[in-house]
Amino acid sequence: MKTDLSLLSLFTDASILVQIVMLILFSLSVISWTLIFQRGYALRQAKRLFDEFHQRFQLTTDLNRLYDYLAQRRNQGLGIEQVFRQGFREFVRLYKQEAPPAVVMEGTERALRIALTKQEDELEQHLPFLATVGSISVYIGLFGTVWGIMTAFRALGSVQQATLAMVAPGISEALVATALGLFAAIPAVFAYNRFSTMQDKLMRNYDNLAEEFSGALHRRLHSQSWPESDSLANDDAKV
Repeated sequence: MKTDLSLLSLFTDASILVQIVMLILFSLSVISWTLIFQRGYALRQAKRLFDEFHQRFQLTTDLNRLYDYLAQRRNQGLGIEQVFRQGFREFVRLYKQEAPPAVVMEGTERALRIALTKQEDELEQHLPFLATVGSISVYIGLFGTVWGIMTAFRALGSVQQATLAMVAPGISEALVATALGLFAAIPAVFAYNRFSTMQDKLMRNYDNLAEEFSGALHRRLHSQSWPESDSLANDDAKV
């Protein structure tokens, strides 16, 4: 008798428990691949925005004009630009209230820290899920493997003469469970490590630029020269 060892037949002929294992692993794989593409795009976009903003920040001599320019962009509020906007808005608000320089800088740095924390949360989004998939998929697949092998041995115990055709389906479904576990785990682990490295590097760049920005504001604060920003005036009117 010829045994059908196609993937579809291995799934349909497998025990209910192994089918559940296969479905779980397949679902985890689909979700993780979706998040891999989504996170990869988001991190590349964040890096591109940072490079553009960093270059513009280094070349600018008027922070008000830079703020006005960012306020007119469609993607305002994304990445490092949001950090700049939050810090600059708080600085001007305290400056207009004629707060002491120390209070102005303290409030500005607090706003920068809050904005940086929010951006860190954005960059880390879904990374814990990828780490979880990479950690548990192998063990879920191993559980399916053990169960499939047990099924094969039970089939051997009920007959007097064992043949390869009798154990092949059980062994095959066990190996398929292992393969699905690896297929779900390996890309998730690779993506998690890759994205974590990108996220750490971006956050270091964010922190360094925030320090540069804070230094520029400190120098501007003591220069007593502060032209008005149209966008900031509009923001204040909205508040």
